[in-house]
Amino acid sequence: MTDDSHNESNAFPPSLDAVDQENDAFGDGGGTKRRGSKSWGKGGGKGGVKERSRERPAPKPLDAAALEQMALRYVERFATTRGRLTDYLMRKIRERGWDGGTGAALAEPGELAQRMADLGYVDDRAFAEQRAAAMQRRGLGARRVAGAFREAGIDEGDAESVAPAIADRAVESALAYARRKRIGPYGDGAGDRKLHEKQLAGMLRAGHRFDLARKIVAAPPSDTPESMDFD
Repeated sequence: MTDDSHNESNAFPPSLDAVDQENDAFGDGGGTKRRGSKSWGKGGGKGGVKERSRERPAPKPLDAAALEQMALRYVERFATTRGRLTDYLMRKIRERGWDGGTGAALAEPGELAQRMADLGYVDDRAFAEQRAAAMQRRGLGARRVAGAFREAGIDEGDAESVAPAIADRAVESALAYARRKRIGPYGDGAGDRKLHEKQLAGMLRAGHRFDLARKIVAAPPSDTPESMDFD
């Protein structure tokens, strides 16, 4: 199962975007035929050969059963959240329409997403834990993680449940960023004030606390920096 988030270069995503892939496959509609260097498209060539286009058939409007199958395929392929699943299903209803035949139930994507969670197919807290750990391993701080949670639709309760673990990894995450960017204990000690200000700004953009970022930027080069030195 893959993550349904977009590439995390801007926020973290997770990921893994891939949200819009569908299982349905259609033909590509063909193309213009070529013979040598001449075009044999519609109306082209001596024989007036016409291109026979293959149009993509219009998808059928969704009903309750089809929407549930779509939700099941989605959660089978992607690690996601109730919020993202709800958004996905709502978008598909807008794109394909809703079957309004006699006796047709109204679409309730939020209720369907909750049912997927009740069945254990969607777990917002597990998603939050995995996303936070992955982001912090890459050197991103708590503020960036919080932004990723908001984007994924993680509610306040689930976010608060993983907050202690995020706080415990704060120094480790900041040092991971410093190591990647050769800052502070991982630098050569030759930086001037202007460079240090630039490094500090970079750490703040990565979501780290100001006091922690300042300590790391000001730290002298070290072969074995210890997390406890920056607590």
